[in-house]
Amino acid sequence: MSSLRAPLVAASVLLGIASARSIPDNVKTFYDAVVAQGSCSNALASGFYSEDGDSGDFDYCGDHLDDYNVIYLQGKSGSLVNIDIDCDGIQGSSADDGRCGSSGDTQSQTSFMDTLAGYGTGNKDLDANIHPYVVFGNVGSKSNWATFDPQEHGIEPLSLMAVVCGDKLIYGVWGDENGDDGEYPMVGEASISLATACYGDSMNGNNGHAENDVLFIAFPGSDAVPGADGATWSASTYEEFEESITSLGDKLIGRLGGSTDDGSSPATTAAATSAASTSATAPVSTSVDDGGNDDCSWSGHCEGATCSSYDDCSDDLVCTNSVCTSA
Repeated sequence: MSSLRAPLVAASVLLGIASARSIPDNVKTFYDAVVAQGSCSNALASGFYSEDGDSGDFDYCGDHLDDYNVIYLQGKSGSLVNIDIDCDGIQGSSADDGRCGSSGDTQSQTSFMDTLAGYGTGNKDLDANIHPYVVFGNVGSKSNWATFDPQEHGIEPLSLMAVVCGDKLIYGVWGDENGDDGEYPMVGEASISLATACYGDSMNGNNGHAENDVLFIAFPGSDAVPGADGATWSASTYEEFEESITSLGDKLIGRLGGSTDDGSSPATTAAATSAASTSATAPVSTSVDDGGNDDCSWSGHCEGATCSSYDDCSDDLVCTNSVCTSA
C-alpha cells in the first residue's frame, strides 16, 4: 500500500541490526553494473514514481530475466529507487516500538494475508515491525494509472526478495502491493523493520530514505518461496525472521553471476568480475542450451540444461552430473 513520502532528515544510526550483512562480491558487481548502465533496456512496465512529483520515469526492469532470472526497479541516469515506510498488517504487537505511529495511511492488512493465513502457522497477517517485506507491484483502476503484476512474470506471493541498501544486503519477502489511493503510482517501499535494518532507528512511519540508491531484487520461480516451513513466520523479532530465510536468500543471490560453494556463502566468479569491469552492463549468463525445453520458470535453465551448481537450475531442479534434472 502507499505511504507518506517524506525525505530522510537525520543521519541513520545503526542500532541492534544483528541480521544485516555486507554485500557479497557478486551482488556488488551486479549493483554497480546496473547503476553504470544508467537505465533499463527491457522495461516490463514504466511510468512509476519514487517520490511524489518526481520525473515519473522509474521502471520494473527485465534486463536480466534471461540470464539471472531476476526483476528489479530502476530509474534513469544511474538512479535506482528510495525507501518509503510501510506499516500495514498486524497492529500493536509486542514488536511495535511506536515509530509507525507517525504514519498517516497505515492499513490493517497486507495484500497476501490470506496466503499467509493458509500456511496454518497461526499468523493472520504480516507484521511490519517483524517481517521485512517489500511493497512490489502496482494495482489500480484510475485512468492512465501505471500498473505492474509481478505474478504475470513468475514472481509468487511471499517469495524472497533481496534489498541492497546502505552498503548492506537484506533479505525480505514480497508482502504488499502499491495501490492507487495516492496521486502517483509509487515504487520503492518496504516495511519499517526492513528499512530499519538498512538505515537504523531514524526510520519511522513518516520518515524514509530519500536517496534513489536502493536496489530491490525479485526472484521469479517457485524455488524463491519459503512456504509454510521455510521461514519462521511466527517470529517475535525481525532478527529471528530474517535469519530463518537467510539460507534461501544466499542460494537465490547465487543467480547473480556467482555461485554458492557450500549452499550458503555466495562467491563471485572470475568471469562475472571480469565482465563487469569491462562493460556497462552486468555479466553475461553462464547457462547453456537445454535442448529447447523451456517448461520451467527460468528459460535456458530447465531440465536437460548443463550446469555447474544447483544455482544454475530452475525451480526445484538439481544439478546432477553437470545436467539439470528433477532428482
